[in-house]
Amino acid sequence: MRDTSGKLEKLHFSTRAIHTGQTPDKETGAIVPPVHQTSTFYQKNFAEYDFDYSRADNPTRRNLEENIASLEEGIGAVAFGSGMAAESAVFSLFSQGDHIILSENVYGGTYRVMDKIFNRFGLTASWVDTSDISAVKNNIQSNTKLIFIETPTNPMMQLSDIRKIAVIADKHKIILAVDNTFMSPYFQRPLTLGAQIVVHSTTKYLNGHSDVVGGIVITTESSLLDDLQFIQMSVGGIPSPQDCWLTQRSLKTLTVRLKEHNRNAMKLAQILEDSGAFQNVYYPGLESHPQHELASSQQLDPHGNPGYGGMISVELVDLPTAAKFVKGLSIFTLAESLGGVESLVCHPATMTHASVPEEKRQALGISDGLVRLSVGIENIEDLVNDVESSLKSLM
Repeated sequence: MRDTSGKLEKLHFSTRAIHTGQTPDKETGAIVPPVHQTSTFYQKNFAEYDFDYSRADNPTRRNLEENIASLEEGIGAVAFGSGMAAESAVFSLFSQGDHIILSENVYGGTYRVMDKIFNRFGLTASWVDTSDISAVKNNIQSNTKLIFIETPTNPMMQLSDIRKIAVIADKHKIILAVDNTFMSPYFQRPLTLGAQIVVHSTTKYLNGHSDVVGGIVITTESSLLDDLQFIQMSVGGIPSPQDCWLTQRSLKTLTVRLKEHNRNAMKLAQILEDSGAFQNVYYPGLESHPQHELASSQQLDPHGNPGYGGMISVELVDLPTAAKFVKGLSIFTLAESLGGVESLVCHPATMTHASVPEEKRQALGISDGLVRLSVGIENIEDLVNDVESSLKSLM
């Protein structure tokens, strides 16, 4: 088990984001630790070493794992080469015949990996509206071993009450895992609310610069940490040392970036709603959002202030109108992914959720007119002008 205890754990979030796992280099005194770009390591004698092979462990990767474990307030973390590799490691904790409950409106890749891969190995899944506590209770079976929730969901921005689901999971001795990618540990820390596992696509807000693909799993349980490390070492879906170093560098600005993402998205969501151009505007920071109160009590920064993140979804009347709106944007770039410093726009039905059957997409509210905005940290006036200019093209 990788120890994340010590003096740094008593410091504030933004200080830990900069310093945990970032001890100056012993040999040179370099403030920024070097990238340990090596596949193997010198061994003093038989079975006498600190590191032996980079698939099993690497100093740069360990630094990143210690940092994110600290921010999520877990006992340890295990890094992977992508968010889907991280999720796959969580699902690999279970065996043939086990049952999993998942939020029905998850990222399309989560649906795909469970529906097309893990069910071939005998895992069974129930796709549930986890915002409905009674639905969670009613879908628990004698062989249910995991409840996997995404909150807010991608792209419908639907919330699940982590505290209440944690109580249910604990009662039935079920592991609760939360995909915290949309919020980051700056605005939401599920392990403090009763979850045992947190998953991130570090590609998104944790790295925040659209130049690295990665994933990570954080836990509060030593047995789960041991199992996840074994899966990491055995399957080998690891990130490169360079990618770990880049993500660690980016974490140093997580606090200032997330504040700006949140500020910009809040302002823009209000303007989008007031425009009257959309059938629906989905953003938990709006009082019109049906779960605004839950968001304000569950999504809190380290000082206890509500935060709603940088993701907004808007619904236009149909596909041609959505395409025209996106075409009229110049700062928002049409692209996959989210959470970078630059603003992106996505059409879930043909991009992130294309692998979800059309009938299921429609049932979830992912219409052909739905557009997802990842609001960056550019000047808010420029973002507002960009959106308003595009809206004029619809008139």
